[in-house]
Amino acid sequence: MLTEGDKVPTDIAIENQKDENISLSDYKGKFIVLYFYPKDDTPGCTKEACSFRDFNEDIKNLGVEVIGVSKDSIDSHDKFIEKHKLNFTILSDDKMELQKAFGVWQEKSMFGKKYMGTVRSTFIINPEGSIIKVWPDVKVNGHVEEVFEYLKSIIS
Repeated sequence: MLTEGDKVPTDIAIENQKDENISLSDYKGKFIVLYFYPKDDTPGCTKEACSFRDFNEDIKNLGVEVIGVSKDSIDSHDKFIEKHKLNFTILSDDKMELQKAFGVWQEKSMFGKKYMGTVRSTFIINPEGSIIKVWPDVKVNGHVEEVFEYLKSIIS
């Protein structure tokens, strides 16, 4: 998994919910909250997305963009966004290119069974394209509040 101080990959372009190819280079000069989550419309992922939705205006007021990433399809993202009135960009990384580049596509285990999946993780990226904060293996409760407090501490 990428860590603090690492440069982010800017050459990987994946589609957002509007069928536009987006890469992190499109956000150069801005702070970014980039969060990876396993699956649209599951309980934990929904709670996390709705928390980012609820804090997004405050986060934007700091000059920060929130971007969510999962391997779900654009169609799935469209339904997820509409159902929960999400107000930020979600990228469809169906080939897991960005997830693999960030190291969040990993072997996981549930009930003794091993499988590959997305490790819920959040990265703060500075305007120069370097990671300045990482939350690996995120627990949803209170996470977005912690991200917002961190952002306030470094920006305001």
